[in-house]
Amino acid sequence: MARSSTTLLTGRTERSCSASMKLSTCSVLVALLAASGCSSGNGVQPSSGGDDAGDGAAADAGAPFGPDGGTLDSLVFAVAGDSRPPNPDDIGSYPTAIVDKIFADITAHRPQVPFVVSTGDYQFSYGSTAGAQLDLYLGARKQFPGPEFPAMGNHECTGATASNCGPGTHSGQTANYQAFMSKMLAPIGQTKPYYAIHVAAADGSWTAKFVFVAANAWTSDQGTWLDSAMSESTTYTFVVRHEPASATTAPGVTPSEQIMAKHPYTLAIVGHSHTYGRSSQREVIVGNGGAPLSSGSVDYGYALVQRRSDGAIQVDMIDYMTAQPVSGMGFAVKADGSPAP
Repeated sequence: MARSSTTLLTGRTERSCSASMKLSTCSVLVALLAASGCSSGNGVQPSSGGDDAGDGAAADAGAPFGPDGGTLDSLVFAVAGDSRPPNPDDIGSYPTAIVDKIFADITAHRPQVPFVVSTGDYQFSYGSTAGAQLDLYLGARKQFPGPEFPAMGNHECTGATASNCGPGTHSGQTANYQAFMSKMLAPIGQTKPYYAIHVAAADGSWTAKFVFVAANAWTSDQGTWLDSAMSESTTYTFVVRHEPASATTAPGVTPSEQIMAKHPYTLAIVGHSHTYGRSSQREVIVGNGGAPLSSGSVDYGYALVQRRSDGAIQVDMIDYMTAQPVSGMGFAVKADGSPAP
């Protein structure tokens, strides 16, 4: 894929199950991952190591890729986000066709994409239709054979940006929150709305961690966890959170930004705004996954993120109808988040 300049817009095949996972869940994921080609034959060419290659391997260098992370030949993944309907409890207007097309494109993409990261807001419910809307989302994306690692959005709480859900929070465990935890996180073995996934190169040339922050389930415990997770040494660090840094009414945005600032990281991947764009040097908004668009210059689609042969991380917006990069909207960063040519 050709490199392109950025324009700022607003907008091998078997794994050992961990003791904490149910055998049936792991077996299903193993089968799916084998079908997706996440082994050395996945069609993605290995690339050379970056300046920090081989540091602090947070993923077991011998562990095949699965729901807990593991190894891949190359670092490549897709990002999608904000797939809710336009109105609360509006099941009839759920953007099923858009979500289906996005994941069809991801599935057919070359280089083959082994996993998807999503930025939140899979529903717009006041509680009664939470499970039904998530079922629509999961049904639309089921053709993608690899795992999806989702971040929690404000619509997985009460819908208000300022809401805060989960045990011990002022909004409590709403129906939206419980549906998200049971339908989207439990199948990948996660019991909290915040978690981390570690990935390493099969040849040991790089390591990466994906740190999922739940800004609408913020507690001091999450803050302590985040500081510890960010402290782990990896070549690349991707922080995934629903709200961008500018959405300061979300309870976990400001405190998580303060913790992030203490540590090196490569890129913050967010949503919330229903558009696509680079909102700061190392924050990209991917929120054009089916919700009503907030920018007429951006169509629905997803981001493709991949490690280049020079070690830089290339990010491109892929239009969901053409399955091609959108001209002028790509950018690249180095492992430390600084701009790359």
